[in-house]
Amino acid sequence: MSPDVSVRRSRALLTGYFLGLGVMMAVWGARMPAVQHAAHLTTGSLSLVLLAAALGMVAGLQAGGRLARPERLPLLLIVGAVALAAALALLGQCRTLASLLAAALAFGAAHGVLDVAANTAAVRCQNAYGRPVMSSLHAAYSIGALGGAALAAATASKAHSTLFLAVGVALTASVLVAGPRTLALSGVDQPATSGPQGAGRGRAAGRVWLLGALAAASLLGEGAAADWAAVHVHALHASSAVAASAFALYSAGMAIGRLTGDRLTTRLGAPAVIRTGAVLAAAGLTTGVLADNVPAALAGWAVFGLGLSGAVPSLITAAGRHGPRAVATVSVTGYLGLLAGPAVIGALASATTLPTALLLPVLLAAALAALTPRALENTTP
Repeated sequence: MSPDVSVRRSRALLTGYFLGLGVMMAVWGARMPAVQHAAHLTTGSLSLVLLAAALGMVAGLQAGGRLARPERLPLLLIVGAVALAAALALLGQCRTLASLLAAALAFGAAHGVLDVAANTAAVRCQNAYGRPVMSSLHAAYSIGALGGAALAAATASKAHSTLFLAVGVALTASVLVAGPRTLALSGVDQPATSGPQGAGRGRAAGRVWLLGALAAASLLGEGAAADWAAVHVHALHASSAVAASAFALYSAGMAIGRLTGDRLTTRLGAPAVIRTGAVLAAAGLTTGVLADNVPAALAGWAVFGLGLSGAVPSLITAAGRHGPRAVATVSVTGYLGLLAGPAVIGALASATTLPTALLLPVLLAAALAALTPRALENTTP
């Protein structure tokens, strides 16, 4: 049966939230050098700003997990999105380390709240649909990130404060216009599944932590691609422009994979999609690292993104069966991998070589393939 019209509208609305989140995060990340220059920050000071954003996000994820009850989800979506847009605009106006730390903390907290609200609402919308749609929603985030990066590149000659303010105002206006439909979301979602009791609760908690560990393994690969793909390709004597395309190819592979992920999950099941994708990711990056030439390296990063594309949406879906706090737990654990991964790879590269260090995401992708059946056993259709 086709989903109800109101359910389809809810999916379209949530697609907009994921898209906007991707735009804001990409604009912030792409114009980071301008933020550093405007406030005369050293590399160490900029690291403190990024740490403040990370700490804020962890706090926001935890708060979102406690607050994301079904009746509160619409308001959390609106408040989280408007707060994130406002924080982005504020970051553009900051010219001191102290003001940047405060604004980055608020930015991270709003991101965390919006992340939990959007993913919890997406799980409920998927329940109402009766078939997988999570992958396409996460694809909207990837597409938004690509669009945000392109927008930042196209406006590189303009002040970052102008860009941050324009994006913040535009997205705030969009959220307010969509406000009435957002407030109606709770009326079309299926009720959340009640959690297990007694001994089953302990088993569920262990499974949630395993889901979080697998999310961390997957997102460590994303952090590696974001911070080290261009460095890896540049070390093979590629030009700066060609090296910069490495992460774009990774992102494109991920977007393509997520656009097709729902159909594959419906046909094959989430465990098979994650396991096959993880094997593909491991094989692609291994080939790209060991081949020692630019075309193979670029292809390897693209295949790596394609292979990992289905992991996080399916892991979030499985966590959603245990409620909003489980979604928050998996998100927090996953983002720890995203944040810590680049530093771990940098330390390994210093002790060995970068190609050797990049085998860590390969090993984690292999672990993802091996442990997925256990993590998703009896949790996905």
